[in-house]
Amino acid sequence: MNDGIWDWEKAWEVLPRLLEGLVITIEATVVGMVIASILGLFIALAMRTPTRWVTMPLRFVTDFIRMTPLLVQLAFVYLLSPPWVPVLFIGFSVLGIHYATYMSEVYRAGIEAVPKGQWEAATALNMAPGRTWRAVILPQAIRNTLPGLGNYAISMFKETPFLFAIGIVEMYTEAQSYGANTFSYVEALTMVGLLFLAVSYPTSLLVRRMEIRLA
Repeated sequence: MNDGIWDWEKAWEVLPRLLEGLVITIEATVVGMVIASILGLFIALAMRTPTRWVTMPLRFVTDFIRMTPLLVQLAFVYLLSPPWVPVLFIGFSVLGIHYATYMSEVYRAGIEAVPKGQWEAATALNMAPGRTWRAVILPQAIRNTLPGLGNYAISMFKETPFLFAIGIVEMYTEAQSYGANTFSYVEALTMVGLLFLAVSYPTSLLVRRMEIRLA
């Protein structure tokens, strides 16, 4: 039945297609976050090296990635990639690398938040540098960064619609396709917004609880 500008039948009709797109959206977010979390930590550690031949080029690359739009990066990498590279791999990789540059700053802040006494205690115990990082510094630093990483996960999830630029059919692209075929954009896009909210809101509550507990 059509009630004015809203048609419930079309809303329920498009829902299964949107749920298929939601699976792609969540996959892109999860894989992208794994890449961003690991790569971001390596960037943060590399930026602490005293060698300027490492830090200066790395700083230039991370600043360049931060200062250019994600949409442009996706299209650029897609156009330069060989045709045999799967578009999902391109999407996951670009998302992960883009957010790794931001997460590296979160890790940097977490490392700097570790009390100076912890470093001094490790030195007094003659702990090797590698063991100091593994057993003392990184566990505390990562614990401090968890809320920030959670917020970036939500941001990445909300930016997955940009994957349409390289032909990945995620949730928003499914809605656009349905609207183009039926001329019913309102129902499809509204359902997309509700699905984004259904995933993002509980995650934001979890991040908020994490911030309170860690505080």
